[in-house]
Amino acid sequence: MMRRLQLITSRHRAPSTNALLGLFLAFNAGAINAGGFLVLHMYTSHMSGFASQFAEGLALDNAMVLLNALGAIFAFTLGAAVCSILVNWARQHQLHSVYALPLMLEALLMLPFGLMGAVTLKWNTPFAVPLTVLLLSFIMGLQNALGSKTSSGSIRTTHMTGNITDLGMELGKLFFWRGREQVSVDQVPLNWQRASMCGGLLLMFVLGGILGSLGFKHIGFICVVPLAIVLLALSVPPFLRDVPDPRNLFSS
Repeated sequence: MMRRLQLITSRHRAPSTNALLGLFLAFNAGAINAGGFLVLHMYTSHMSGFASQFAEGLALDNAMVLLNALGAIFAFTLGAAVCSILVNWARQHQLHSVYALPLMLEALLMLPFGLMGAVTLKWNTPFAVPLTVLLLSFIMGLQNALGSKTSSGSIRTTHMTGNITDLGMELGKLFFWRGREQVSVDQVPLNWQRASMCGGLLLMFVLGGILGSLGFKHIGFICVVPLAIVLLALSVPPFLRDVPDPRNLFSS
């Protein structure tokens, strides 16, 4: 079991490790997203909604709505960009922590949020939203890009639109096949692996949302700390493999 957990953030990827990491990140995103909604009354990973809000702000000449959407979109995009920079830099240097670095950064951002979330709610920004909104949007962009990087774009963990769409298409194949007496050889059979992956991501996102909602409601921001600790536990081992041995500094 420990060996499997260590492989989750390995630079050598396999479908099984991609799935395990994706399921955990979906759970993490569900918890943060639902908890953030209780505090902020907005879903910080919902970029479709913010894009619509941006258009609404332009159309109605509402600067407040426009700035809110612009801030969230900017932070989410920046998070994805930072993930890409970290992964590509680590690949260039052939590090073991290629995928651990973004995960560690996410954990290090979640820790102060969990410990000082009430404080960041009071910190204003030029985007007319508290720092908490930008921080959570950045984390969601970072995490979504990480899931995409590890799986070559097949796993998305912070929003479920694509997963529900793919699940629906696979279920459509199932009902289509059952309702036909003759089937041509050109028709594609149900992809059980894809359907189960999409269903699993959706289930973990919902379970994370339940935990996040209950946690934020009953104990507050600190409920994020255990999730951050798990992320650190997953990301530290490959990072330590890249840390030079201090004894080498004194060797000639």
